[in-house]
Amino acid sequence: MKTKEKKDLLTKDLKELRNMLKDARNALFSLRMEKAQVKLKDPRSIFHKRKEIAKILTVLKRKEYENAKKA
Repeated sequence: MKTKEKKDLLTKDLKELRNMLKDARNALFSLRMEKAQVKLKDPRSIFHKRKEIAKILTVLKRKEYENAKKA
């Protein structure tokens, strides 16, 4: 993810982040299935998708912590 995409993650609310996480996990599953079927052209895409999921989780946890702290 580029810096702009990271900043975009910070502007999203919890619901949007959860939807993005769900979509990214589904995409990762699809990539793994393609790899198992020897249809995947770029194996690095799995690595990139895992990193994207980690970044989404990081922002999501940070926002959940901030909301819990305010309440």
